[in-house]
Amino acid sequence: MGEISEELKKEPMTAAMLILNLLVFLMVEITGGSQDTAHMVECGAAYTPLIVENGEWYRIFTCMFLHFGMSHLANNMLVLFVLGGRLERAIGKIKFLFIYLLGGAAGNILSMILDIKSMDFAVSAGASGAVFAVMGAMIYVLLRRRGRVEDITARQMFIMAAFSLYFGFTSSGVDNVAHIGGMFSGFVLAAIVYHPRKIRTSVP
Repeated sequence: MGEISEELKKEPMTAAMLILNLLVFLMVEITGGSQDTAHMVECGAAYTPLIVENGEWYRIFTCMFLHFGMSHLANNMLVLFVLGGRLERAIGKIKFLFIYLLGGAAGNILSMILDIKSMDFAVSAGASGAVFAVMGAMIYVLLRRRGRVEDITARQMFIMAAFSLYFGFTSSGVDNVAHIGGMFSGFVLAAIVYHPRKIRTSVP
């Protein structure tokens, strides 16, 4: 238990996001069910007409903590569990939370813009935009750290990102625009906030 406690202290924001997503999912299940689209909208899922016409901009953020069913939640939380702690330890908790929330929101905004252009509206929810932002940020950090962060290499990260995008495009009902937007935003945000110090060397 002591080792787990120490790890949570090193990555409190990742732990908080995991716990918050799980608690929200349980509350949604108890109050009406995560597979009920109308109930998900009531709980804060994203729906472009409500955001734009009613000014319910909070949905850009609240939808990141809602999931359609247990498998949807489990898939996102597994990736967050694998990558989140490593990224948080690498860049710090505040920067991690900044990338997670803002990157996820940016992916949702891009998806909303394309919805408006196509006039094809659907209720959307899930942490995948934020999770892909973590992926994008990890790619940037790996590039700055010569291809390795703890036990993850740049090659492994590129393969994980490629497979994640592939499964998104080959599955139905997936907001791939939010995935791509989240990943790109995470990369850019990491470039803005992550500036590792160079180790100085002196010649005797």
